[in-house]
Amino acid sequence: MKSEKQDERLERMRHSAAHVMAEAVQRLFPGAKFGIGPIIEHGFYYDFELPRALTPDDLPAIENKMREIIAEDAPFVRDEMSKDEARALFSAQPYKLELIDEIPDARVAVYGQGSFIDLCRGPHLASTGEVKAFKLTHVAGAYWRGDEKRPMLQRIYGAAFESQNELDAYVSRQAEAARRDHRKLGKELDLFSMHEEIGPGLVCWHPKGAVIRQIIEDFWKAEHIKRGYDIVYTPHIAKLDLWKTSGHWEFYRDYLFSPMDIDGQQYLLRPMNCLGHILIYKSRLRSYRNLPERYAELGTVYRYERTGVLHGLARVRGFTQDDAHIFCRPDQVEEELLGVLKLVQFMMASFGFKEYELFLSTRPEKYAGTVSMWEEATGSLKRALERLDMPYEVDPGEGVFYGPKIDVKLEDALGHVWQGPTIQVDFNLPQRFDVCYIGEDGLEHTAVMIHRVVLGALERFLACLIEHYGGAFPVWLSPVQAVIIPIADRHVGYAREIAGEFKDEGIRVLVDDRSERMNLKIREAQLEKVPYMLIVGDKEMASSSASLRSRTGEDLGLECLAEVRNRIRAAVEART
Repeated sequence: MKSEKQDERLERMRHSAAHVMAEAVQRLFPGAKFGIGPIIEHGFYYDFELPRALTPDDLPAIENKMREIIAEDAPFVRDEMSKDEARALFSAQPYKLELIDEIPDARVAVYGQGSFIDLCRGPHLASTGEVKAFKLTHVAGAYWRGDEKRPMLQRIYGAAFESQNELDAYVSRQAEAARRDHRKLGKELDLFSMHEEIGPGLVCWHPKGAVIRQIIEDFWKAEHIKRGYDIVYTPHIAKLDLWKTSGHWEFYRDYLFSPMDIDGQQYLLRPMNCLGHILIYKSRLRSYRNLPERYAELGTVYRYERTGVLHGLARVRGFTQDDAHIFCRPDQVEEELLGVLKLVQFMMASFGFKEYELFLSTRPEKYAGTVSMWEEATGSLKRALERLDMPYEVDPGEGVFYGPKIDVKLEDALGHVWQGPTIQVDFNLPQRFDVCYIGEDGLEHTAVMIHRVVLGALERFLACLIEHYGGAFPVWLSPVQAVIIPIADRHVGYAREIAGEFKDEGIRVLVDDRSERMNLKIREAQLEKVPYMLIVGDKEMASSSASLRSRTGEDLGLECLAEVRNRIRAAVEART
């Protein structure tokens, strides 16, 4: 475990490495224009406007130039100057001039090393020679200030560590992450695609990807029905006035698509499912005896995300939430939260996630409702977490505008963190929409509303699953659970007979009867991450069996068909 002092030194080193890289780029491209160069997790980046597009082949030359600068062991020197002096110094650097104009102080700080000087608060190491193990990893495009209307710059990313062993371990993890990238595997395994003709951030599910999604949805529905939820369906568009009443139009407008005109009325693609559920609840009078009411919907929603932040399935514009809303009495809130948290624990275990962290997000600067409502809602969430002995961290100011929430961050097999389940207590929308019930006293009382997803967006959850398992899904989730490979044409009939029997028992199986070599078929099935291969020839036909292989290459030997079926069924039932 690194000490705080070691962490601080590592941050200084990464910041210093960014400046060394910027000087190296300046030496190689004297006309370079500089953006910003902050530290990030594991390293640093710097944005440049350059006379030509960089390629991965340019990175070794930049690295070599960095090593020259490190060998020069030039000191990092801090200086302060007036903003006018800084403007004169950076007169040929338009991005630096923009940053200078935004600095509120009368004087600005700069750091220089060797022939390079940069606008920077610091801190840095004593000299360039103290920069240790580093590697430039990749180049990407980045809009200046993240604004698609501003110039596209070239961003060079780098990693930096105190030792070469730490760097080598990081590079190895990154190589494995690249092999597991859900965008790459999604194409290789024929799971999904996106098309410019449809638009960015909108997903087409291919048959195999749709099978995985259907399995998840069926499992999700069955588990919710067991727990007293009712499945509902609501429209994808609604009148704009509804979203004005809810506050989404006021608080969430940057993420909403433009309204559409239908018969003189303005309608909006829904960014949330909650309002439809509220209207279902309000469709008849509710008694305190009816509560809680739990509505669940796999509802597709639409939110505007800038093109520059879209990322495969992980960041899209149209996605399906495993949404549910619980309407309950104030005295029921805590028990309902306990039920949701237990369902979260069950779902995470079912899909193989053993590591996750919980964050309690509190009141943001812009919020609806009263402070007392927020305190009551936050207290309910805290007590539920503590009753289940679930450790959590407080995330100040990160609640949504209508209530505090619990965020669950999943950790995949490579240690990457993903946004997962979310649980929110809402006293605001019930007041805005007059969501009531008749109490024991015969009077109307305002209901409490709990918003929750126990997987999150299905698209992002599928991206997480793909990378967590590297595409080698557990048997219960595999779109194809077994491939039957006949050795010769005379064995095709037997292979199809097995396939028919397996399909009748709900096993997802294919017959590879192509005129290709058996070893090629086995290899391709392994590349497609199919859990089992059944090779059948004369011996297998004679004994009503199959020679079984796993996708890892293990030869499991000759098994009778009943044993194979039982093996697959057991793996499905155990969700392994």
